[in-house]
Amino acid sequence: MTVATFQGKLAASGARLGSYRGAETPASFGHTAAEFKALWQGAAVFDMSWQAKLIFSGRDRVRWMNGMVTNNIRDLAVGGGVYCFILTPQGHNQGDLVAYNRGDYLLATTDCEQATKVTATLQRYIIMDQVEIEDISDKLSSIGVAGPKAREILSNAGIDAAQLEMGQVVDLEWRGIGISVARSTHPQMDSYEMWVASENAEKVWEGLIAAGATPAGSDALELYRIVRGVPRYGIDLRERDLPQETGQEHALSFTKGCYIGQEIVERIRARGNVHRMFIGFEMEGKPPQPGTKVRANDKDVGEITSAARVPFPNGERTLALGYLRREVAAPGTVVQIGMQSAAVHELPF
Repeated sequence: MTVATFQGKLAASGARLGSYRGAETPASFGHTAAEFKALWQGAAVFDMSWQAKLIFSGRDRVRWMNGMVTNNIRDLAVGGGVYCFILTPQGHNQGDLVAYNRGDYLLATTDCEQATKVTATLQRYIIMDQVEIEDISDKLSSIGVAGPKAREILSNAGIDAAQLEMGQVVDLEWRGIGISVARSTHPQMDSYEMWVASENAEKVWEGLIAAGATPAGSDALELYRIVRGVPRYGIDLRERDLPQETGQEHALSFTKGCYIGQEIVERIRARGNVHRMFIGFEMEGKPPQPGTKVRANDKDVGEITSAARVPFPNGERTLALGYLRREVAAPGTVVQIGMQSAAVHELPF
């Protein structure tokens, strides 16, 4: 993949580039532990060139999209956004995205590595509907700010995000350029996104650093998402995982009406619970490999999906995410992961 001018400038300033979620982006600015510390205790700024942006236009866009995804698009106010799954009729997860009501169109964001599949999956269901899909990823750059002091950093930079609710996006003029500021839809993330014309990305980046944000790469972002217990599609969210097993209840609406896969979601809801749940683990030593089985009482009771040795300021900890049967999922329960003992941990860590 050709490195965009902005990413090239970041590399020239000392960033190590790598592939992340389907795009070339800084993996590290030289000190991943310090970058993670900023995310954990302060605020970090990071390139989001891995975020694809899809425009849905046409008079049927809202009704049609509402029938495609698991969350409520129909009742979104202008400027509102929600996290969604795309399911098969059998309830298998085909992808995830965040959908925003932008007035004259819907904007969906997803990982670049999902964009082609998401577009093709949704395109198949446009039959008699007046809906058009356009990928505008090359026209807008995304820059993220995350951490407990993210809002303070934005304020220092002259970007007012104090009133933004989860999933809300607003359009602002900042230092003579137009930007859109969106707050994360995930209840466990202190993060914001800035969308800006690609030629202005460097100006926004430098403004956020001048306001006190620490540059962070994807290596630190992966550590942060594991600590916050946020699953990633293709790694923690797989086709075989039922929607309610993932623990992402904010992706589901039970009042919106019919959508593809709804029958399975409602059947699980009527049953009252699922047999497995997405949860955390803590252990000593090296992180287990994804796919490692979790055992209890001499039985396989789960598996690991993500794991990392996390450099907390007060000492390293080995943390993992994965799925576990409910009967052994009480926090503090000791299980076996490979050759190691581990304690079940509620999320976030």
